[in-house]
Amino acid sequence: MRRQLRRQRRSLTSEQQQQAADQLALNLLKHPDLKRARHIGIYLANDGEIDPQPYIDLARRRGIRFYLPILHPVYPGKLVFSPYLTGVQLTENRFGIPEPPFPKSRRRPAWALDAVLFPLVGFDEQGGRLGMGGGFYDRTFAFSRVRPAMAPKLIGLAHDFQKVTSLPIEPWDVPLNGVVTDDACYRFRR
Repeated sequence: MRRQLRRQRRSLTSEQQQQAADQLALNLLKHPDLKRARHIGIYLANDGEIDPQPYIDLARRRGIRFYLPILHPVYPGKLVFSPYLTGVQLTENRFGIPEPPFPKSRRRPAWALDAVLFPLVGFDEQGGRLGMGGGFYDRTFAFSRVRPAMAPKLIGLAHDFQKVTSLPIEPWDVPLNGVVTDDACYRFRR
């Protein structure tokens, strides 16, 4: 299923991708879980993922600050977040995903973010999600199970065609607050 959904999203034309990204931006701008968010973890589109860049461009005008995930160099399998600033030099990590350099003083801990918007390979309407399979977000936000009051809003982003009937939920999966697509907003109880 993962291969099929990835192939499907990669097959979109650049025009279809741009249209989906623009619609996603409008849906995110009116999302209730993002109304008060000022510090948001975000990703840069890769491998056909729906592109949040139009949202970033619009939301920055409202004073929202964005942070990109970086593979943690000391704690394998975890992410740390660094400010996504205009003109910042990005380099590809071992997965070919662009990320800022690992700075010593300019990181933001996962618990200090108001929301995190991350890419999905697939999702269902019960809150099940399918990622790339590395478990980075699950390990990084595992604290949200023990300290939910400290957890940011976790929202997956996807093309609406990535919705499937049902996905298994593993015990280590950190639940989503919702999913936003180019067509709809899905909210889940946590």
